Order: sequence, then structure tokens, then C-alpha cells
Amino acid sequence: MSQVSFDRLGFGAAGIGNLYSVVDDVVAQATVESAWAGGIRYFDTAPHYGLGLSERRLGLALRGKPRDEFLVSTKVGRLLAPADNMESARDDEGFDVPADFRRVWDPTEAGVRRSLEDSLDRLGLDRVDILYLHDPDAYDLEAGITQALPAMEKLRAEGLVKAIGVGSNSSGALVKCVQRSELDLVMLAGRYTLLEQPAQEHLLPACIERGVGVVNVGVYNSGLLARTTISDDAHYNYAPAPKEILDHARQLAACSAEYGVELPTAALQFSLLHPAVRTVLVGASNPAQITQNIARMNQPVPAELWQELRLRSLVPA
Repeated sequence: MSQVSFDRLGFGAAGIGNLYSVVDDVVAQATVESAWAGGIRYFDTAPHYGLGLSERRLGLALRGKPRDEFLVSTKVGRLLAPADNMESARDDEGFDVPADFRRVWDPTEAGVRRSLEDSLDRLGLDRVDILYLHDPDAYDLEAGITQALPAMEKLRAEGLVKAIGVGSNSSGALVKCVQRSELDLVMLAGRYTLLEQPAQEHLLPACIERGVGVVNVGVYNSGLLARTTISDDAHYNYAPAPKEILDHARQLAACSAEYGVELPTAALQFSLLHPAVRTVLVGASNPAQITQNIARMNQPVPAELWQELRLRSLVPA
């Protein structure tokens, strides 16, 4: 299987696709520039993010950068088809953009190839380095495994992409993909974090056994671990956090503070500790956010903190 070289931190471009709120074009450009200035060279996007807006903005921001010095990944599975938007409706899947396109699940080889071609047009690039199948378990996991992944293997064999993978927030779905396909990577969302590690039981060992790298995303658990103090109205998995989750997060924060480490820094660096994890992706919708994440990843964290968290059973051994 293909090998792609990663740094510790990458940039997730959902935010510049107007995730939850509008981001100005100038701010989106400046956010990517700040990531580049901070040494980030891996950038991930998808047609789903802002109905193509993220891809267009990312491609524009990377234009003029030496192409061999950075990696770009995008995703297939959801084609964008024009929609009749006579009433100026807004997207209903979390992105503050006009609903001028609709997402169409298409795991066929023709759909996969067309999705890649459309993405290259939006990005303005002649190639992407990594191609992921996006959330197949949200549609039809079996069709994703039996139709889309073989098509992606063909693209890799033809040299059109360097590496292929699957992205999901279900570690169980990813285990099935790893076991039944020749993947290079999985993009794991929110299932190996300082707060919870369900992927540690089956998925991460399977990845090590089969030589599949893990790109870890969603490591702040919907923002719960992104703040230095935990408020009662904090969210977890995009909903109000239950009391037991809030209590656990506060214990993690208190233990980290004893070692002079803020909770977001501990969360970011913990997510890179497992040997299966190759890199961590973080999103940002303004330059300050990505600059802060770069600083957190580069801050020294004493190994004793991880030992203490295990001793207190706040993370598993």
C-alpha cells in the first residue's frame, strides 16, 4: 500500500466552507495562509463542506504554493447536483450557504470518478494526493465497500491519487472497511480522544496489523475539550453534554492543570499518542484559531501527565 508522509498537524477545511456561520472570503484566505505560515502542509476538504465552497476557497488559497510541498485530500461518495432553489433556501446540513446544490450518494465507479473530476475543477488543481470515501455508513456501508472502494483502488493503481481511505465517526464501520479493502488510511472522527477511546479496542489494532494509518479528527469532541474551562452548557457530539461527560471533562482539565497544561493542549497531543495515528487534523475558521492550535501542538507536555491520567483511570492503560 502507498505511504504518505505527514507532519503532526494538518488543517481541516470544513470551517472555511461556512460551517455553522458565514466566513468572509478574505478571512478564509488568511486562515489558510496562517496554517501555511505555521508549517502546516496537509489540507483536507470535501464537496460536502459548504456544497463545494470549502474546495473552491482552499484551492484559491493554495494557488501559487509549490505543489510538491503540500498534500491535499478530498472525499467521494456525495456528488453535488444542481438544485432548484427558487426560494433562496439555505443548506440544512450545518453549512451557512445557499442550497443551490444537493448531495447525491453515488458509490459507483462512474460516480467516484466524476466526484474526483468535479473536485479537481473546484480546487483548480491537477491532482489530489489522498481520496477518502466520506461517511459511507450514513448511506450504505456495504455498497461503499463493494463498489466505491474497488473504484478508488483503481484510481490509485492508475496513479491518479497516492493514497485512499475512508472517513467516518463510527469505529465499527471503519473496522469493516479496513478488514475488507486495501486501504492506506482511515480518517477517524471523535473516537480516539482524551475523553473517549472506543477505537482503541478493535480499530487501532486492526490498522496496525494491516499497515493502515489513522488520520485523527474531531479530537475536541464537538468543542467540549477546546476550552480551558468547561461550562454547564457545553456540547458533546453536537448536543448538550450529559452531566457525566461534563464531570469527566472537568477531571481531565483539573489533572492537566496540575502539570501546567491546559485542557485543549492535552486533548490535542493525546490524540497523537497511539502508534497507529499518523497525524491530527484540526479545523479553523479564522487565523487566530489555527495559530493557537499550532502553538498547542508545539507546547511541551510532561510524560508524567499521561501516566497520572492512567493512574486515575481517566484514560485507559
